[in-house]
Amino acid sequence: MHAQTRTRERRQRLAHEAARLMAEGGIRDYHQAKLKAAQRLGIHDDASLPRNREIEDALREYQRLFASSGQPVELRRRREAALRALDFFRQFDPRLVGTVLDGTADANAAVALHLHDDDADAVPRWLEEHGVPAEARSRHLRLDRDREGDFPVWLFSAEGLSFDVTVLPADVLRQAPLSSVDAKPMRRASASQLQALLAEDEIAGYEDS
Repeated sequence: MHAQTRTRERRQRLAHEAARLMAEGGIRDYHQAKLKAAQRLGIHDDASLPRNREIEDALREYQRLFASSGQPVELRRRREAALRALDFFRQFDPRLVGTVLDGTADANAAVALHLHDDDADAVPRWLEEHGVPAEARSRHLRLDRDREGDFPVWLFSAEGLSFDVTVLPADVLRQAPLSSVDAKPMRRASASQLQALLAEDEIAGYEDS
């Protein structure tokens, strides 16, 4: 029982240190954050490594306690830019995903979108036609329990913000890829859903003031 308690305490310490590293150091990868936290705290047993969900919960708590007054402003700025980006990419059935949607975005966070088209070259053509220089990458995602693969990613800047766009097959629109945090379908939002979220934020802002 004592050993279990000690392991649980180490997991909590690691989760909070990993969250701090993500919030202050700009680390975006949960695995990298937890390994760096373990190294800093001198904890090396795998049983003490927190789950991604534990780190995400600790990150939300950290931001609630320590985030600067500008964090809500940065989040709203990114959500408003995301809404314009969803309109720009509307022919690709776009969805907002990631930290801008879930509310943990900071001043370094990119606006992450999923676009859906069976022609992987359609998105770079669209960007080129509209004079948007973009950098090509790829990302490994699990679409469901049986399918996974590497998918094209396009990185570009607009309105002084970074955008991260993943291009997925059209049928993925029916169910979002699995999250690396909890292996459940990712949370995502269409333009109308994001508009509703922005309206909720505005009402909450009035109530807080």
